[in-house]
Amino acid sequence: MALDGTGVTIIGGGIGGLTAALALRAKGANVRVLEQADAIREVGAGIQVSPNGFRVLEALGLDRAFCDITVAGQAVSLRDYKQGREVLRLDLSKLPKQDSYRFVHRAEFVELLATAAREAGVQIRLLQQAETVQPGAKPRVEMANGDQFDDDLVIGADGLHSVLRPVLNGVEAPFFTGQVAWRAVVPNVMGHPPEARVHMGPGRHLVSYPLRGGEAVNLVAVEERREWQAEGWSHIDDPATLRAAFSSFGGMVPEMLHAADKPGVWGLFRHNVARKWHGKNVALIGDAAHPTLPFMAQGAVMAMEDAWVLADELDKAQDNASGLQAYQNRRRDRVVKVVEAANGNAWKYHLSNPLTRGVAHLGLGVLGRFAPEKMLGQFDWIYKHDVTKG
Repeated sequence: MALDGTGVTIIGGGIGGLTAALALRAKGANVRVLEQADAIREVGAGIQVSPNGFRVLEALGLDRAFCDITVAGQAVSLRDYKQGREVLRLDLSKLPKQDSYRFVHRAEFVELLATAAREAGVQIRLLQQAETVQPGAKPRVEMANGDQFDDDLVIGADGLHSVLRPVLNGVEAPFFTGQVAWRAVVPNVMGHPPEARVHMGPGRHLVSYPLRGGEAVNLVAVEERREWQAEGWSHIDDPATLRAAFSSFGGMVPEMLHAADKPGVWGLFRHNVARKWHGKNVALIGDAAHPTLPFMAQGAVMAMEDAWVLADELDKAQDNASGLQAYQNRRRDRVVKVVEAANGNAWKYHLSNPLTRGVAHLGLGVLGRFAPEKMLGQFDWIYKHDVTKG
């Protein structure tokens, strides 16, 4: 069915929701975004957008504007924690399209998407707290203040705590992974180059990369521990706790952590990929359907891919039901593979036994020197995937 004139309500004004709004509007849908915050913004800090996500932005005509607010990643550098010695270097210029691996601050990315959506005619309504969704011929979004919104199609792009996901799948309890994470953005006074660095240590690792034209550095630090924090982005930790956790790290790490004055902290929980992504004229995208741990840097990009595929399949289908089923069929196996890869990735950075770690780092170094294309090629299934061609 052609989407021209179809009314769509999207719950959530983050990266996935706004990308979906743009993709659906480009097909002719009349789109409304309901965002619970008082302004369109994104909490958190930086994200990495790999070539598979960049292709969606190209197809939406936002690639040049996106490049203007981002840093082009030149490499991924895996480093030993003690002195910061490089173990393995992956040259990102060897990717299919040079400069298409980008580092960006979430807030600036969301602002770009929101501006483009408004200019395209998307209605963005703020201070809209959705409480539940009723699927049906005219699905209904019921709001916390008693208001209701009916439309032809409702999309849940509302993340981990989606109000639509339990309607389709029931209530499911996540489980703690035994890891907590900190986030911070610090000034780039240490001369961090335009690359993602993974500083690997016993039971913990720290990822760093530049933002905002190289003026700032994004930090994500992960530590294994038995106790956990509540999920979410709003918990501020004592910076001394973060520094103590990584006190054995050398190289550039101490200087970066010294500048982290209000780090956010949260527990990492694993959620199952939703069994059902759609019901009668309703659908889930992004973290609402398939939350992923941050160990493959693909959470936001998977939401962007979802958004494009959803619009594409609905526009090609004879009716909503077949379009929504085609969307899930086209996406589910891929995101399951990405989620499983992220689930299994942390231990590779956290090797505690010195002998095991030394052997593993030696092996990585040898492969990096003598078979660099093979090391980078192991990610072809992620980076070379192009949803805009399918």
